[in-house]
Amino acid sequence: MTDRKLKIAVFHNLPSGGAKRSLYTYIDYLTQQGHTVDVYIPRTANEDYLPLAPIASNMIEYDVRPSFIREKIYSIFSYVPAIIKRVSVNNVMQTEKQIAEDINNSDYDIVYCEQDQYTMTPVILKYLKKPTVYYCQQPIRKDRILKVVNDQKEKVGIFNNPIIKPFAQYFVNYIESRDYDRDMAFAQYGENLLANSYFSHESILKQYGKNSYVSYIGVDTTMFKPLNLERDNFVLSVGTCIPPKGFDFLIKSIAHIPKDKRPELVVVGNSSDEGWVNFLKELARNKDVELDILTMISDEDLIRLYNKAKLVVYAPYLEPFGYVPLEAMACGTPVVGVKEGGVRESVKHKITGLLAPRDEKLFAEAIVKLSEDKELWNNCSVNGVKYVHSFWTLEHAGERLLNHLYRVLEKEKDD
Repeated sequence: MTDRKLKIAVFHNLPSGGAKRSLYTYIDYLTQQGHTVDVYIPRTANEDYLPLAPIASNMIEYDVRPSFIREKIYSIFSYVPAIIKRVSVNNVMQTEKQIAEDINNSDYDIVYCEQDQYTMTPVILKYLKKPTVYYCQQPIRKDRILKVVNDQKEKVGIFNNPIIKPFAQYFVNYIESRDYDRDMAFAQYGENLLANSYFSHESILKQYGKNSYVSYIGVDTTMFKPLNLERDNFVLSVGTCIPPKGFDFLIKSIAHIPKDKRPELVVVGNSSDEGWVNFLKELARNKDVELDILTMISDEDLIRLYNKAKLVVYAPYLEPFGYVPLEAMACGTPVVGVKEGGVRESVKHKITGLLAPRDEKLFAEAIVKLSEDKELWNNCSVNGVKYVHSFWTLEHAGERLLNHLYRVLEKEKDD
């Protein structure tokens, strides 16, 4: 069966970010291997970032009926919680039901689904009747630590009003609870789950009670590669500028480094929360840490930053996996990562970087150690590039995914 060319329907309703980059690379690999890959999306999916139309066999888009009331909310208030989407979730769900019906009536061998920015587990799983693989980046997270870090953020606009704030918080809690219950319900329709790490595999098993197979992602080594640029005195971190990404921890850690050795922290994000950006800037001023936050820069500029940085520092809270360490290592830049979540599966301690506990002083010591030990830095730099090329390329990732597609089809045949 492994020589058989497949006709694959792909569904996604992703925002920009790592999951979309991963999907882009999978589709590019599959089409280059001669498989037919048709992409089905509601118009709520982000297709500005790494558009799929140029690499897919076909792109089929579906309109989603707009929500009049939600649009009015956005036009009136200066701050609206991110959990309140501009489009009604019910309207998105109706669109996905129609997509499922159209796929069911076509001659696809298999369907590949990514997560949904509106419902987490895509509702389309409920209606699909063909063999389906669902790549679950992570379940909806209700970790206590996320509440702790989110509570640091100072809200802006009307929701910070002391009279309105309690009602707003009640509403937010209601929405989050409803979303969690809905995600749990839809997840039960997922029969063939893939995970991006063994940490995610365990999270899926714990929350959904479902098995999943790990299919590691890959990085584009034709883009992310050493450029042999002179290194500057800054450390780089990459990720959406929101509390769970741990940029506040990085600022506090860097503040423990003596002033004459203290590097600048450059943060690059695909999007930012205005309130949290202001919080981080104020924190950096108070801690005497030089901070530069960049948003939506080009891949070319990002790769240059990877190649100019002394180190990449990475400390998100319980990150399911994370592209950033792989991209850094592919560019020959050693990583200091927090020793938790999926980061433990990509950064090899003392070989491609250093893993440190979530302790500000110990994390700072790791930054200083890797910055000043030239032999260690050079070894980690060389090893990082070799390590990525040995296991983490797009070809490796594509082969892993394709093997899972064949495995699911073989299982369906046996059943």
